[in-house]
Amino acid sequence: MMMHRIRHTINGICRRARWLGCAALLALPMAASARETLYIFTWTDYTSPEVIDAFEKQYNARVVLNYFGTMGDMYARLQAGGDAQFDLVIPSSYYVPRLIHSGLVQPLDHSKLPNERNLLPVFAEADYDPGLKYSMPYQWGSTGLVYDTRVFPNAPKSWALLFDPKLNPDAPFSMQTDGNVMIAAACAYLGYGYTCQDQKQWIDAAHLLLKTRQRSNFTGFVDGAPVLSQVVRGVNRVGVTFSGDFVNQRNEDPEGFEHLAYMLPKEGSERWVDVMMIPKRAPHPELAHAFINFVMDAKQGAALSNYIYNASPNQASQPYLDDVLREAPAWPTDEEQQRLHMLPGLDGVPLQTFQKIWSEVRSR
Repeated sequence: MMMHRIRHTINGICRRARWLGCAALLALPMAASARETLYIFTWTDYTSPEVIDAFEKQYNARVVLNYFGTMGDMYARLQAGGDAQFDLVIPSSYYVPRLIHSGLVQPLDHSKLPNERNLLPVFAEADYDPGLKYSMPYQWGSTGLVYDTRVFPNAPKSWALLFDPKLNPDAPFSMQTDGNVMIAAACAYLGYGYTCQDQKQWIDAAHLLLKTRQRSNFTGFVDGAPVLSQVVRGVNRVGVTFSGDFVNQRNEDPEGFEHLAYMLPKEGSERWVDVMMIPKRAPHPELAHAFINFVMDAKQGAALSNYIYNASPNQASQPYLDDVLREAPAWPTDEEQQRLHMLPGLDGVPLQTFQKIWSEVRSR
């Protein structure tokens, strides 16, 4: 779900494009040809070159990265045989139940994951995967509003900044492309709670979203990373984004972000968690377990977060994190933590109903 630092080394460039034919640039000696290869299916720029290199050296392995742009793309690829092509996939937690019920992933062997003990307690139990039978937390963060403090010097900590035309009668604004985020946000604003599951509440939320998108200053649906550059340029003045992207881009362009703020609405917002899962027919499940355990090491987990700029679910990693990742907005305050909720996973008829409602919002 995110944009991260640009790689500056030929190894990094090739790692991102190995599956497109760049592997020849890093031709290996014949003696190394017997090394096992770990195939990871993930978001673009969502691994640390330092961590990948360390894993390859420690396990005498080769890592090949393939990328998806959306959860829908990921799911379709796995259904089309990707569950036998990839060894590891990194989806968002709300997609976990669907992957489990579709039979596209296999249970984890926790005896091979001793570093699981490093997990923060809040991530050790998950409604989306009780007992973490199939998944292991990888990174986490929050979803919130980014806005221009010059236009909104007294902005309330509320979704009202997005949904109330009296608060924003004319400044350009956008909404997220992810229906799970936007319907949850509308539900929270209407008083139903961020994790609303009732069909009537979804319909009420859809009506609010339709009214919102019909306002003259609505500019469109924009992903969480691109909207940040839009707010910097003044194309938008308010948008929905992710904490990691905000911290990352602020670090790259502190001057541009001088008048930007990130806010978690009081009505509630998302604590998102991206997880590691092993596809059902993964060719190298042993190596996949080794990678999961490797990432859960204290220093490797910290190196991963320090590169991506997301918060780490690894308690043992906390002392090794960059300072910016141990403070808001990367790490919400205790009071802000109380506002965060994980999006529930949907499957079957509820999922079909939800998708139909969101399709109506996007198409009108």
